[in-house]
Amino acid sequence: MMNYAHSLDNQPEVKWQSLEEHAAQVAARAAGFADSFASGDWAKLVGLLHDLGKSRQSFQDYLKRSNGLLDAGYDASDHSHSGAGAVWAAQNLKIGRILAYCVAGHHAGLPDWIGGVTPSGSLSSRLKQEEGVVLEQPVMAWIQEREAVWQSFQLSPPWPFENANLSDISFWIRMLYSCLTDADYLDTEAFMDADRAAVRSHYPELSELAERFFKQLDAKQNSTADTEVNHIRAEIRAVCEKVADSPPGLFSLTVPTGGGKTLSGTAFALRHALRHSLKRIIYIIPYTSILEQTADVLRGFFGQENVVEHHSNFDQNRETQQSRLAAENWDAPIIVTTSVQFFESLYAHKSGRCRKLHNIGNSVVILDEAQLLPPRLLLPCIEAIRQLVSRYGVSFVLSTATQPALPGLDNIREIIPPEMDLYRRLKRTEIVMPENRGIRRPWKDIAEELKNYNQVLCVVNTRRDCRDLHALMPEGTLHLSATMCGEHRSQAIAVIKEKLQTGQSIRVISTQLVEAGVDIDFPVVYRAFTGLPSIVQAAGRCNREGLAGQPGQVIVFMPPNAAPLGDLRKAEDALMNLLAASGFDVESPVSYSKFFEHFYSAQNDLGSAFADWLTKDARNLQFQFREAAAAFRMIDDKASVTVIVRYGGNDTLVKSLLAIGPKRDIMRRLQRYSVNISRYILTRWQEKGFVEEPHPGIYVQEDIASLYNETFGLDVYRDTPDAEDLVL
Repeated sequence: MMNYAHSLDNQPEVKWQSLEEHAAQVAARAAGFADSFASGDWAKLVGLLHDLGKSRQSFQDYLKRSNGLLDAGYDASDHSHSGAGAVWAAQNLKIGRILAYCVAGHHAGLPDWIGGVTPSGSLSSRLKQEEGVVLEQPVMAWIQEREAVWQSFQLSPPWPFENANLSDISFWIRMLYSCLTDADYLDTEAFMDADRAAVRSHYPELSELAERFFKQLDAKQNSTADTEVNHIRAEIRAVCEKVADSPPGLFSLTVPTGGGKTLSGTAFALRHALRHSLKRIIYIIPYTSILEQTADVLRGFFGQENVVEHHSNFDQNRETQQSRLAAENWDAPIIVTTSVQFFESLYAHKSGRCRKLHNIGNSVVILDEAQLLPPRLLLPCIEAIRQLVSRYGVSFVLSTATQPALPGLDNIREIIPPEMDLYRRLKRTEIVMPENRGIRRPWKDIAEELKNYNQVLCVVNTRRDCRDLHALMPEGTLHLSATMCGEHRSQAIAVIKEKLQTGQSIRVISTQLVEAGVDIDFPVVYRAFTGLPSIVQAAGRCNREGLAGQPGQVIVFMPPNAAPLGDLRKAEDALMNLLAASGFDVESPVSYSKFFEHFYSAQNDLGSAFADWLTKDARNLQFQFREAAAAFRMIDDKASVTVIVRYGGNDTLVKSLLAIGPKRDIMRRLQRYSVNISRYILTRWQEKGFVEEPHPGIYVQEDIASLYNETFGLDVYRDTPDAEDLVL
């Protein structure tokens, strides 16, 4: 009897995809993906086994019943299929449990070994519960015909496990899982929806994009103003291209703000990728506001159709079907994503998030603003970087003006030689520290000083501070914080840039979201006292082009209150302690590593406890994949929730959400109209009828005009004036 993997609506069985064909094609695809990390045979076998359970009579009857070929009455039979291959692998292969994790989870996600998030779905439970499936007569017959081939695989790990770092094994399993799930998705799509499959992967070669990039970069460089800053940027680019011939590995690109890291880093990445036959370039950006700016710059060089953005606030008006599909598995030459998307995917358990992971291998990855990695997850982030570089052919570039001293990362090669002396030559600002750090100043005094400037930016530590200071400023002063949705912020930043370029009066009060990479250039910047990297990043928004004729002024002041408890307070305390010691120079790059040593040493935990989920019983191949995924959250979603706001004429989208539900297309388009608020404020607002929950976990601002305004965005302090809120 012919067994089938997939049926087609209104088509006879002869048009269906056979199980034999599907298994063979998934195996071939998965093996091709895994060959890059010496695991092709493992991926091939897991592909052959993954749908073994579809040989069950109950599954075949399910397909026929779904297509009207059997009585369409109630079907109480168990036709699940993902457990059978896992059981066979665990029972018949020496370390078959590795394959069992992938097979058992190829739909529902990598399971925990025992207990955990879904105890009944743990691998240990399923291997016992589903033992009987492989004893069903049709399944036994299927196995007997193919078992000799499966047993013939001479499987050995790509490196000796006995000498491996304990994190290596779980990371490798997740990479195998990525190969399987992407291969399964792609082969199923090719059969079920050939038109959709045909749209994928039609991108130019990286060599073609490189030719286009360098031609435009040369033209841009030749047409820029003849200034010292532009000469230095050209030198930085030249060095980056020269160092690109170096063997793959771990690099740092340490360049002062405004030194042209984006384009010079791209030049390095392209030359390096072509020299070493790497497949793609992946940019990791900390904030979506910066990401959109970076993506726009890259589109100008590579073309809109060749840059794939993958992040929560993506504007669907810039999306094509091809780029939307490429975001699923990152099968494109240029990817721009957030640190949240990148690192959470590397520790995820769900197939949708993991399927792209194998495409990170053999790539150049540029981590922008590396100092913004969250301290409480620093060690697992570092471990992920180490794994990608040491095992998966990735060249990783840590790009920032304030290079952190990341513990555990060895053999980092700095691209910029010390003799270039960039921090002295690109010094365009003077940072003025407060003379008496023991005296805090009221917002009223700061506001009076700011009024004296025609163009000035003031960066403060929290949303509450931003709101309080802005209330004391003259009419026309712009407020910038994450109480404004992504669409609102993008419009505000565009207004700021226009007014700066045309010499109009512009005063801005902002949280720190403006610091990392937002390309604006003020003659004067005020910064509330905080950690050293934030002060340096704020200085990067001052006199960027060096055209002021004198150093731009960066005035650091003591705000009325200390930073809130947590990382901000620890950063503030670390700098305070260092300044108490004589000879500490906030403008010297040598000071950055000293700061990070103090800052990291003040942390209660850098994420060491997280590793237990994946290493504690690694020798016994017992991993808690789901618990690890639940624990690895770059943004603490226990403290905050996302609210969809009403802004910019999005009423039609909101009505669609309320009427139809949280469909993927609707939710993606609404992400640009979302704001995070604390759970305390959410509770108060629900009591007052300001927020509704039309679907579980989906919160929508009620249609009350004053709740969201053009000045502040979402008025999070309305009726909750003393509530503690989020920082950005």
